[in-house]
Amino acid sequence: MDKKIMELPVVKKIAEARELAWVNPKLKPFADVSLEVAMADIEDAEKRLARFAPFIVKCFPETADRGGLIESALTPVPKMQAYVNRVYGSTLPGRLLLKQDSHLAIAGSVKARGGIYEVLKHTEDLALEAGLITMEDDYSVLASDECRTFFSQYTIQVGSTGNLGLSIGIASAAVGYKVIVHMSADARQWKKDMLRSHGVKVVEYESDYSEAVKNGRRQSDADPKSYFIDDENSKNLFMGYAVAAKRLRTQLTELDVTVDGDHPLFVYIPCGVGGAPGGVTFGLKELWGDNVHCFFAEPVQAPCMLLGMATGLHNDISVQDVGLTGLTHADGLAVGRPSGFVGKVMEPLLSGEFTLEDKRLYDYMRNLLETEDIFLEPSACAAFEGPVRLLQYEETKAYIKEKGLWDKMDDAVHIAWATGGRLVPEDIREEYKNTYLD
Repeated sequence: MDKKIMELPVVKKIAEARELAWVNPKLKPFADVSLEVAMADIEDAEKRLARFAPFIVKCFPETADRGGLIESALTPVPKMQAYVNRVYGSTLPGRLLLKQDSHLAIAGSVKARGGIYEVLKHTEDLALEAGLITMEDDYSVLASDECRTFFSQYTIQVGSTGNLGLSIGIASAAVGYKVIVHMSADARQWKKDMLRSHGVKVVEYESDYSEAVKNGRRQSDADPKSYFIDDENSKNLFMGYAVAAKRLRTQLTELDVTVDGDHPLFVYIPCGVGGAPGGVTFGLKELWGDNVHCFFAEPVQAPCMLLGMATGLHNDISVQDVGLTGLTHADGLAVGRPSGFVGKVMEPLLSGEFTLEDKRLYDYMRNLLETEDIFLEPSACAAFEGPVRLLQYEETKAYIKEKGLWDKMDDAVHIAWATGGRLVPEDIREEYKNTYLD
């Protein structure tokens, strides 16, 4: 590793596996940002999901109450806010809300957005080309035996630490595809078992996420009828996640929440390879520009997005390059090398990052369960490091002052974006509840 890189103060902290807050020096005023993706791409994704709504209802009846919309609740968590202020000395003003992507239909995680969306987009492309549908048809016809037989000649493959694999596997199996999920060593056994129960082929690796992706991509490329869903580089996944923002705007309105120059919005999202938090952040910035402040949270042993952005090397550097293990109890965040595509899009948009030790994941999980009776899987609880520590680090306090927000924090809204948990089996929940780390 280049000596100059290792001498950067933030890289030294990262290499020492220290908890830290990092403020992005490349953040730009939104009016000055030029990206290769735009609001038109979000709207295109939104329309596609609307076309598939009848199909989704037919395959997944649990979505019928929302008319085939895969969406999660936005829930005030005042008891959790009071708890962290009292116990952790957080002094967080404003309101704390929980975006419960942990409870999304079908896949029980934020991956139900991007993962399922990309499966559906590929399905539409194949079906239109084969003349099975037109864009004006009722897409529920795609759930017919005839269509399932057609899709069974195709394979979908993906590399995953767990939740993306679940969303891809469950959705692809519903369409009729053959599905192969390449899972890294960090993947939990119950997620592998659940995939296999849906008829998905699971290929297990002793190495990390990047290796699972590399092998999956190579095997898929060798089969002309196989489609690889690439969490490291997929614009389709990214757009599926970005759709969340417009729906969030409606939910905030229902909660009588205003977002403007006097009412800032802070959003904290756990980050692995970067696709889901990046897509959500992009959508939020498109809607609220400089009035929304997005922070990612990563484990101290696997802060790949932070390392990539802080050095400017993106996917040309891994956490192992600076001496970290990449091993973490946050299985969904156990990624050593970030998405270069997402990191470059985030450069002018992301406000900053927090890193945290694994022990806090379990503490926050128990805190939320005890105060609000809401269960999240440990990796999702990384989101709470932001609201807990925002006013404790000098770096983030300076950010708030620099943005002229110090006197507006009483009117701020904070959203912890919960990324997974609903599908965790009861015995594993008990194991999590009783896990205490030093």
